[in-house]
Amino acid sequence: MNVVFIITFGLLALAGLLSLVRLIRGPRTLDRILAVDVLVVLIVAGTSVGMAMSLRGIYIALVVSVALLGFVASISVVRLIERREGYR
Repeated sequence: MNVVFIITFGLLALAGLLSLVRLIRGPRTLDRILAVDVLVVLIVAGTSVGMAMSLRGIYIALVVSVALLGFVASISVVRLIERREGYR
């Protein structure tokens, strides 16, 4: 079972690296916002895999809080950008 966790962490790290590339290269603001949102989701997924690996659910409140804050922040920023730049 440890092999599955190692492969999962590796894939999450690869996805995080690709998200960082998108965050740096852009080219639009919405691309960067989406990259930050994906990074938040990857952090939540990595924490969840770590909890499953250790068989302890001590950080479940943290995972739920970070996921909720990431969602609300993404929606708020996209609405702000939509109003500022006039996307329809």
